[in-house]
Amino acid sequence: MKNIKELTEKIIQKLTKEGQTISFAESCTGGRIVAAFTSISGASEVLHGSCITYSNDIKHLWLGVSKEVLENFGAVSEQCVSQMLDGIQKMASSDYAIAVSGIAGPTGGTEFKPVGTVYIGLKTPFSKEVFHCNFKGSRDEVQEQSTLFAIEKLAEVLEI
Repeated sequence: MKNIKELTEKIIQKLTKEGQTISFAESCTGGRIVAAFTSISGASEVLHGSCITYSNDIKHLWLGVSKEVLENFGAVSEQCVSQMLDGIQKMASSDYAIAVSGIAGPTGGTEFKPVGTVYIGLKTPFSKEVFHCNFKGSRDEVQEQSTLFAIEKLAEVLEI
């Protein structure tokens, strides 16, 4: 497992060099991804903004997640995260976007979506992918694993 600070630093350097930007729409990670970026000097060169969209109403109002998706699939779904990606990228006019929605626990899990179920989406100038993850551990551990996974996937796409 790579050092999150080191990885984030390399991402910022690469995006800066390429003149590209990034934005985030976070739910269960509560701002941990943007915090990883803002802890690095130079983040202002690439970071356009971030939304913590915890409630379904805010996901709908701020990011344009449709009521149909929220009613039929729920906030913790591939469909919701896909629309969160589109919404944050459109709002912030960024080249890259990351969106996360999941169940960090210890409560809120169901038989079909147990605690640790997290959907993490990455939108680039050339692709959009949503990953279905099942993390184990405490609330803090699920949030930390989600943050690291999102940053590692971005680094992978950027070939870092």
